[in-house]
Amino acid sequence: PPGLAMLADEEQEEDFQRFLRRVDDITNLVQGLNSTDSAVKKENIAETEKKLHDQETSKEEESKTTVDRTVISTQAADMAIAEAVNADGFLAILEKDAKERAKRRKINEHLANALKEEGNSAFRKGDYVIAIQRYTEGLEKLKDKQELYTNRAQAYLKMHEYEKAIGDCEWALKCNEKCIKAYFLMGKAHLALKHYSESRQCYEKILPIDPRKERLFKDCMNEVNLEEKRMKDEERAMKEVQSGKLAALSIKGLLQKLDRPDQNILYYTGGIRLLTGAMKDCTGQTLFRTNNGFSILKDNEIVRRGFCAERKSTAEVDLTVSLLFLWQAVCAGNEENQRLLLTHPDVNAQLPKLLSSGVSEIQKETLALISLYSENENGRRLLVRHQDLTKWLQILMVFVNSAYATANSAMNILSDLTEEEKFKTQCRVMLSTGVLPLFTQLLTSAKLVNQAALARCIGIMGNLCADVVIRRQMAECKECWQACLKLVDECFDVSTPKYQECLFAVLGLMMNLLLESNVVIQYFAVDLSGRCMSLLRDKDGRIVTRAIGVLSRVLPASSLAVEEVVKGGVVKKMMTFLKAGGQITSNYGIKTLSICTRSNRQAQEDLVKSDKRFSVLLKLLDSENEMIVGNAAFCLGQCLVVPGAATSLLNSNVVMILLKHAGGDATRTLVQKNAAIALGKLCVAEPRHIFQLRKLNGLAILNSSMKYLHS
Repeated sequence: PPGLAMLADEEQEEDFQRFLRRVDDITNLVQGLNSTDSAVKKENIAETEKKLHDQETSKEEESKTTVDRTVISTQAADMAIAEAVNADGFLAILEKDAKERAKRRKINEHLANALKEEGNSAFRKGDYVIAIQRYTEGLEKLKDKQELYTNRAQAYLKMHEYEKAIGDCEWALKCNEKCIKAYFLMGKAHLALKHYSESRQCYEKILPIDPRKERLFKDCMNEVNLEEKRMKDEERAMKEVQSGKLAALSIKGLLQKLDRPDQNILYYTGGIRLLTGAMKDCTGQTLFRTNNGFSILKDNEIVRRGFCAERKSTAEVDLTVSLLFLWQAVCAGNEENQRLLLTHPDVNAQLPKLLSSGVSEIQKETLALISLYSENENGRRLLVRHQDLTKWLQILMVFVNSAYATANSAMNILSDLTEEEKFKTQCRVMLSTGVLPLFTQLLTSAKLVNQAALARCIGIMGNLCADVVIRRQMAECKECWQACLKLVDECFDVSTPKYQECLFAVLGLMMNLLLESNVVIQYFAVDLSGRCMSLLRDKDGRIVTRAIGVLSRVLPASSLAVEEVVKGGVVKKMMTFLKAGGQITSNYGIKTLSICTRSNRQAQEDLVKSDKRFSVLLKLLDSENEMIVGNAAFCLGQCLVVPGAATSLLNSNVVMILLKHAGGDATRTLVQKNAAIALGKLCVAEPRHIFQLRKLNGLAILNSSMKYLHS
């Protein structure tokens, strides 16, 4: 999300506050000058003259400060006083400006409040990324709204982004120096960072503001004291680990030491790290398994409780990350260990929870562990067999909001899982209620998320469309089509390589969805075809090819869409692309023309004008691609109704070409059928072609082709 522009240092902050005081002084003087009380007016005139005199005699240089990239000139503010005295119109201008600013602020305040409520709603649902985005958008409307800073700080705390939370609390206090919530949240953030002194200082600010908060103050201070004591205990335990008492032990000895139930959590964390370091080869992996290493969660309640805790402390996070590192070392390339780990009840239950934990270190290592399974066929089958994957598509899709490495890892896993039919089947369960709302949200937020990951995510959804049930549900989702259109619209403003990849992917997704036919597609057909016509000017040939592909699949859904693209010059554009060649582009292009010429007379006439003597169509009839040949023959047949079209072919070899296809052995009967129809229309429109037909014994060939015709 876009960040707020912050004051660079304390000096700028001081200048800013000085400027605000001067503006207040000027406002008071102007109001006094406008007073109906002659005594008040006289007093303010004297004060104004004094300020002007002080300005003239002052030797200080003009001071400037920057707030959100705006240079504020105190000299300009002083000059305003002079204008107020010397210009009668100044007061009216100032009053008008004040009213306009008040009106703008009222509008912005309304928008900021609405965005705050959206953020609060997302926060309550646990969607902290969206909550932060909404609070940030609200602050763009109203930069001095304290509640938005504290709410965003609270969301940052949930995301374990403690420094950002502290920064927002500091800004909230600039808006309201008696904001108890800001001191409370800042104390929490400092505590999480183990800044115990700073945390106490924050909590100590609460009581002087509101003496009734004594209970809150005591609870907070007790929490700091307990956390500090725990850390000191853990540091002592770590010294024991580092002193060598555990380091020299074998894998068997380390596992025995980890069985001790009376140790501090950091003792176990250190032991697990040493155990991970001992996994140097497959022998270590075997020793871990044969010495019952996978029972560490079952036999040690402290380790189990720390690993399974829903809201983990810092020590529990460290323990969990250490376990994930250990299991990566134990399971890498070892199918039996992978099976044993995945069938462990606690691990099986915790994997999706760890992915959704919001703790970046845990999520990163959980993804690394799952990657060991997803990157090979046996591992994927273990996941499908032992994991409930119904929510995994939704869980992994969330990582599109993450940094590149984490997002890439999540998309790799998803891409691997889509190769499993059982995964696709499980994805159907949550598609409408969970996946599609999230997916459309990501599409509409394309400018804010990791665009490289989003492009891959769109491609994965396109691959899932191979499943008919998934494709049908997506194609019937109105919001999904709207989101796709929004992304296409934004591409005209954003032309970065990463955004182009998103556009390329979404065009591919739409092509897959257009294999379906429903009223939703019919509803959006005109909009979709219009966007594709605009994309035909794109410099990226891949984008152009897919835009033509979408046209070829969406136009059959709407005669109105056909009329609009014909008016927009689609025939001439398609002829240009067909002349340039390229089999995929030609395939989509000639299909688009066949749809347009099927029922639109203007399209037929445009094609005859654009393709003199049908040189492009005749060339396409020589293609080895049966789809291209069949559609080229269809177009030719449709255009022969245009006066003079059949006559222009008298000196060509069109009769021989069409006869070859009508009597040929193409696997697609569409080729024989369309060629025979085109040949019949040719002879009807221009009887002189019959002489060539008889010369080539074409009547017998045509007679044998009648079996391909319905009428």
